Amino acid sequence: MFHRFYTLDKKPTVWNIAFLTVAMLIGMAVILTRPTISVPWFLAVYVVFHLAALGMLIRAFFRQLRYDPYSYNTIYYAGFTILMLVYLLQVVFLVSRSYFWTYEPEVQITNLIGLLISSAKAFMIFTAPFVLLFSLALCISNIALIRHEGRRFVNILGIILSVLMVGGIVFLWKADYYVSGSHFYVMVRDMLTNLFASVYLYFECMVIGTIIAMIIVTTYKPDKNKDHILILGCGLKKDGTPTPLLKGRADRALKFYREQIDESGRAPVLVPSGGQGPDEVCAESESMARYLMEQGVPEEHILQEDRSVSTYENMRNSRDLLRERGGEGNVAFSTTNYHVFRSGLMARRVGMNAVGMGSRTKWYFWPNAAVREFVGLLTDHRVKQALVLCGMIVFYVVTVFLYYHFL
Repeated sequence: MFHRFYTLDKKPTVWNIAFLTVAMLIGMAVILTRPTISVPWFLAVYVVFHLAALGMLIRAFFRQLRYDPYSYNTIYYAGFTILMLVYLLQVVFLVSRSYFWTYEPEVQITNLIGLLISSAKAFMIFTAPFVLLFSLALCISNIALIRHEGRRFVNILGIILSVLMVGGIVFLWKADYYVSGSHFYVMVRDMLTNLFASVYLYFECMVIGTIIAMIIVTTYKPDKNKDHILILGCGLKKDGTPTPLLKGRADRALKFYREQIDESGRAPVLVPSGGQGPDEVCAESESMARYLMEQGVPEEHILQEDRSVSTYENMRNSRDLLRERGGEGNVAFSTTNYHVFRSGLMARRVGMNAVGMGSRTKWYFWPNAAVREFVGLLTDHRVKQALVLCGMIVFYVVTVFLYYHFL
């Protein structure tokens, strides 16, 4: 379905959208000098801009998969593609309804600006039923997780996200239900509610973008030409044997190992990676190595990395170990399905082009773990989040001010 990963040398960029946006803003500034505007002309300009931006984002998304799928840009391109599509369909529908149902060839420019700034609120209302269903499913999976895994903070992240998502819709409905007061008070109130809705919509699209990115890298099938397969550690039982989660990662790597031998006759080196925790009787790499040999893997096909205590160290220490032996070559890594995307991001961070494969986990564990990965990705890219949010604040402050200035 998708192009092979790491086949493009040049990183895709979307600076052309910035130039396109500046051109549209200049056009809008000219439009603001007129009290009314022809609806077909406005629709033509608006549709051309959004279609062009949408095409640029889709192209950048697929080129990003070829350049480096394990990147926060993958989430951004997927999320903003959805965001752009929503704005396009929504405003075209609203303006078309105004024109074709009322047969008004011209409309007030303030009405058009009002449609633009309220589109985020309209989208929140439109998606409310889907958000409620998603939140309910997330809560059900979290309740099952708590019953099986205990009451820990990390096990209620899905419930917290569900409360925030539903609470955001309720808050907007209450805050935007009826507003009265001075012109300045109404303007500030409208500015805050529209800004809240846009930020909510942004994070909603980022959640969707994260899910899309995770599904792509999890379902991707690496080529059977690997020199090394890393197996990322995740804890042991008290007796030093692999936990079901760790066993799943080892089994996934073992399956690929056997498939590659059958198809090409070439045996990759398995690299179990993980040090010894304070409550563990041995290093995770040692436990995995024993398990692999019990499954028939020759000892000479196993290379242990026994010092890492985090995913980042898994990748960094394994990279150093492989380079000491002559280089990484073609590398794959095995981890749990929800952890593939972030692990690949860590591999790229240490300069290693590795593709991931994911082992399955229980149905009630995956949603909460995916939320945890999403939160981790957001906190890892705080600067990008701040820049985007600052841009949205500036846009809505200026747009709402112009709307009330011409009102």
